[in-house]
Amino acid sequence: MNRLILLASIFLMFGCAKAQELQLGAARMGEYLPLSEGKRIALVVNQTSVINNTHLVDTLVSRGVNVVKVMAPEHGFRGEAPDGEKVDDTKDAKTGLPIISIYGKTKKPTPEMLEDVDVLIFDIQDVGVRFYTFISTMHYVMEAAAENGKQVIVLDRPNPNGMYVDGPVKDDDVNSFVAMHPIPVVHGLTVGELAQMINNEGWLANGATSDLKVIPMLGWDHSQTYSLPIKPSPNLPTDNSITLYPSLGLFEGSVVSVGRGTDHPFEVIGHPDYTPGTYEFTPQPNEGSKYPPMEGKLCKGQSFVGTAAKPEFTLKYLLEYHQEIKDDTTFFRDYIDLLSGTKDFRKQVEAGMSDAEIRATWQPKLNAYKALRKKYLLYKDFK
Repeated sequence: MNRLILLASIFLMFGCAKAQELQLGAARMGEYLPLSEGKRIALVVNQTSVINNTHLVDTLVSRGVNVVKVMAPEHGFRGEAPDGEKVDDTKDAKTGLPIISIYGKTKKPTPEMLEDVDVLIFDIQDVGVRFYTFISTMHYVMEAAAENGKQVIVLDRPNPNGMYVDGPVKDDDVNSFVAMHPIPVVHGLTVGELAQMINNEGWLANGATSDLKVIPMLGWDHSQTYSLPIKPSPNLPTDNSITLYPSLGLFEGSVVSVGRGTDHPFEVIGHPDYTPGTYEFTPQPNEGSKYPPMEGKLCKGQSFVGTAAKPEFTLKYLLEYHQEIKDDTTFFRDYIDLLSGTKDFRKQVEAGMSDAEIRATWQPKLNAYKALRKKYLLYKDFK
């Protein structure tokens, strides 16, 4: 009898585990297809918007959903445009649907774009870093929907950097498409959780509130790692690059190359004047970067290719390179203020403050953010 009880317990244990396998928001069609009945749908999607090996556009069209257009963010519908490159309007060859750029003449859907739309469905894989632009696109979609009386449905996906929170919180006097929200560099939220925070904290223009519906995932929590099945953008091709992105991304506001124009973007760093470097590379134009920083110059630095990067936000490498290259008049570009979210960060590094001293200045606002974040969690938090 005891053996039967043991076997039954094992069966139940494994059965429960199976029941908790990851189910993306997009896969939970029973939760959002009823909301699309009789409605004209715009899909805000890209190459990551796939469930069961089929793109969401194709899935919904095949099910008779009245999809009237696709709206494409940075990198375009197929995710092939280089970082920062203007995306043009086009047409989907398979479905014939118009693909409207919201990373071209405008980053915010216009009233004209929404005239024939009732509901906007957002389904894009994010990487959990404030300066990654898909969350800014989501913000503008919500804002435009609120101003034009449309509903927004966010289909949630895992955050591959969702197991920690770190970095400076954006100051009020620093604002751009890569610095839209008063959140830290690593915000620790899924797009669905962040959408609720944006909506309820009054961060949309004029304090507007979007008619928002989030479709949560099943079988995921913030302690889990997540390997992205499709690269979210041309220069984040590996899990390792995504893990390193929060820390190495700050180098984009400096003269140091992060490997754009190589086979290993965000897995290598270097500069011609970094003499301690033992790894060498020469950036050249490629599909992911037409005009890479340090193009044609031999860079000396470090490679993290093949390593298992630790999920963390570290200033170690930035401080090391700044110390070695030294010239404060040329090391940083103005973009560093937007990436760090504060005008103080550049000054702190240039003043020779240590990692610990700089971090101490973040803590009051970071602690306040952490308390705010807990109000919007849809999943069990990391410990």
